[in-house]
Amino acid sequence: MGQTSTPGMLLDRRFAWRGREVAWTAFGSGPPLVFCHGTPWSSWLWEPYARALAAEFTVHLWDMPGYGASSKDAGHDVDLGVQGELFADLLEHWRPAWSGGPDDGPAPLPHVVAHDYGGAVALRAALLHGARYASLCLVDVVALRPWGSPYFALVREHAAVFMSTPATVHRGALEAYVRTAAHRPLRDEDLAALVAPWTGEAGQAAFYRQIAQADERYTAQLEPLLGGLDVPTRVLWGEQDTWIPADRAQRLADALPDADVRLLPGAGHLVQLDAPVALAVELQRWLTDRR
Repeated sequence: MGQTSTPGMLLDRRFAWRGREVAWTAFGSGPPLVFCHGTPWSSWLWEPYARALAAEFTVHLWDMPGYGASSKDAGHDVDLGVQGELFADLLEHWRPAWSGGPDDGPAPLPHVVAHDYGGAVALRAALLHGARYASLCLVDVVALRPWGSPYFALVREHAAVFMSTPATVHRGALEAYVRTAAHRPLRDEDLAALVAPWTGEAGQAAFYRQIAQADERYTAQLEPLLGGLDVPTRVLWGEQDTWIPADRAQRLADALPDADVRLLPGAGHLVQLDAPVALAVELQRWLTDRR
């Protein structure tokens, strides 16, 4: 499952939302399946998995505003509160296409697979904005406090300084930061694809803007509500995740009413690149059992 495509190359459609432009695409056939990316990533991480599952599902890839191929307007908030509300509205935008026609009955509920920040986005959409899912797979997600890092705290306090850092210094620091998310050495082409959306003047500013808006209050709002999530849930976690340690997996599953856990050995936070075969097998089994 090597990934060499340009970030966002598949995202040929746009959804307008409160001045923002969301890049997305859909392909395949079968029940709807939506992938949610995290930070500082994009839908590119999910592209090969979406392709592999497109024979059985109508897969949807999208980039959150402020990320990937979506708009990066400096005046737009990109925090988890915004993203959760937007995702609920995006699902409603897609829903008419899932029903097939007036005689086909209600549109089927989507299966959702979410990584990192995407987990908090999917949970907020469900618990605070009424989104409903057929199933939910949470992969190394942001959901329980504490999260973030000393680096996040430093950027929040000095975002303007980081935004004005020389481009070569920014790229070097960005590459070093991204490398820490993987347990195995990243291929040069994968590293290049991961950092590409965050280069150039607009990309650099967007990178530090989304970190500066990271705030645990958005997951604090979720924690007392997790017991009300009426969705079959699988929690997948890289055993060697140093960004969000694997002990969070069981804590999260214990907080949910219908969840179980699978740990993936030899994988860090970037489980999509560290353990692609193991992750693909887990997703295939989980999703096909719930079609």
